Amino acid sequence: MASNTPRPPKAERNATAREQARQLHARQQTAAKRNSLFLKLGVVVAVVAIIAIVVTLVLQNNKTSIPDAGQAPSHGNKFGGYTLTPDGLTDTPTMSVDKDAVPDAGTIDGKKVPGGVTEGKKGEPVQVVIYADMSCPVCKDFETQYGAELEKMADDGDITLEYRIATFLDRMSSTNYSSRAANAVACVADSKPEAFSDYLTALFEQQPEEGGAGLPNAKLAKIAEESGAGDISSCADGTEFRPWADYVNAGFQKYEIGGTPSAYINGHEWKIGEEDFKQVLDKAVADNK
Repeated sequence: MASNTPRPPKAERNATAREQARQLHARQQTAAKRNSLFLKLGVVVAVVAIIAIVVTLVLQNNKTSIPDAGQAPSHGNKFGGYTLTPDGLTDTPTMSVDKDAVPDAGTIDGKKVPGGVTEGKKGEPVQVVIYADMSCPVCKDFETQYGAELEKMADDGDITLEYRIATFLDRMSSTNYSSRAANAVACVADSKPEAFSDYLTALFEQQPEEGGAGLPNAKLAKIAEESGAGDISSCADGTEFRPWADYVNAGFQKYEIGGTPSAYINGHEWKIGEEDFKQVLDKAVADNK
């Protein structure tokens, strides 16, 4: 049956066909652009994933290439600390350490304390044990505020002052800076103990911004030389005391130290943000006399 609808003129039909063709072409172009964008995004995601894998493998390799056991630096004690003296550091026996063989924790007044932490008797110097990480900005502030005074109190015989250098902030660095700095500190303790305190102070003064690559090994060695420790470049550039650094950090974890800086004053824990450090210390010294 024939349709009663009049057929559009040829010109109108041609215009309609052209418009349909234009719309089809536009849709095809949009689809092509969308597919191209998806392809580019896919490539970017793949590249980012590859970079992430490479970085992870590099960081893992930096860690896994360090043996679990190794030589402790001269003047490093079995609990992972360095105890200052007026002339440098306390002598300790030559020993090897293994991060899987950290001494057990102790207890004072029913509370868990790190191995080697003690409560002094009347008339004895107050033991002060400080946990710090060379990447820790608050540790830098703590050292700036109290470092010189702590040294003076140690020189005067009011306290014994021990530093234990943790490396838990390696996770904030792309180059395991905390461990590299701890290794350099051990190099100085081992070869030039009389420069230890000055080197520790200088490292905190020149502390790099947290979250970056940290100071290169050559800079760690240069700071040591400027601090009177001589040439430690070979030691700082190597990994001789990295097992020791891992051993100290294993103790930090085993003893459940919450963060840095943390201190134990006469066997009792002090944490940043709690009581005033100097007031607690002065009271402990007065009570022990």
